[in-house]
Amino acid sequence: MTQETIPAKGFFQRLKAAVQGTRDNLLGKIETIVRGKKEINPEMLDELEAVLIGADIGVTIAAEVIEKTRQCVDRKLLSDPDHLRESIRQELLLILRQSPSAAVLQPISSFGSGPWVVMLVGVNGTGKTTTLGKLAHRHILKGKSVLICAADTFRAAAVEQLTIWANRAGAEIICQTKGGNPSAVIFDALQAAVSRKSDIVLVDTAGRLHTKGNLMQELEKMKHIAERQVPGAPHEVLLVLDATTGQNGLIQAKEFTKAAGVTGLIVTKLDGTAKGGVVFSIVREFNIPIRYVGIGEKIDDLIDFSPEAFVDGIFDQNN
Repeated sequence: MTQETIPAKGFFQRLKAAVQGTRDNLLGKIETIVRGKKEINPEMLDELEAVLIGADIGVTIAAEVIEKTRQCVDRKLLSDPDHLRESIRQELLLILRQSPSAAVLQPISSFGSGPWVVMLVGVNGTGKTTTLGKLAHRHILKGKSVLICAADTFRAAAVEQLTIWANRAGAEIICQTKGGNPSAVIFDALQAAVSRKSDIVLVDTAGRLHTKGNLMQELEKMKHIAERQVPGAPHEVLLVLDATTGQNGLIQAKEFTKAAGVTGLIVTKLDGTAKGGVVFSIVREFNIPIRYVGIGEKIDDLIDFSPEAFVDGIFDQNN
């Protein structure tokens, strides 16, 4: 089931459950600081800034949010400690709304006879293969034909894992034996996709460190081959980031953006961290849309990213 078919309340409840760790870490500590206080003082604001940093929102953003709050206090626009939570919520929501993160990833139907091609990139362990299977499932539910390109030919059992996901989602898959040439796999996959008139091709690439120049060059070669087979391909390069890595994810995003032309982000394992605040830093630093977030291990646990639902999920006080 996709977000489009989930009632708004159900979608919010799923996202809220996923960010429980972050909510407990952030909202719980904010409530502890302001509870029973009669006025807002500098010490309270300093404590709140430390809480924001502790939730991995980032030093720069934390300082910015607290400085705007301090200005409101100085101008007598904010005086009740009980209103601090809402003030911080609004400032954080504004950060996400000012970015392109609300953009919805939509297949473009104007590529002539060629399919819509999406490459997933990232370091080892972020959940690329699992995420690709979930993404295939989403598109197939929308009536699209999906072909999966298993271009991760290095990791042991990568093809087997992806084949399982392809079967679960009902997608076709093109692969080679372990140790094969990833560029050859994408060549074969796109030829097959054009011949079969597939709507979407999802390319699983090998996990690679952004510091490995030869592997990043290989990724660039794969992109060139894709473009020769299908004009404009890859139409999306989605960087898969593990939310549990916190601020380290910023380094990954920065280097992959330079080397791979990343057009969007997928943040995985949001349900497994108390530091989901890194999402704000990613958005502010790179101005790249967050397309989806992973909120669990089931095949339908990949949902569209919504700035409003994300922030409201963190700050919602009703259990």
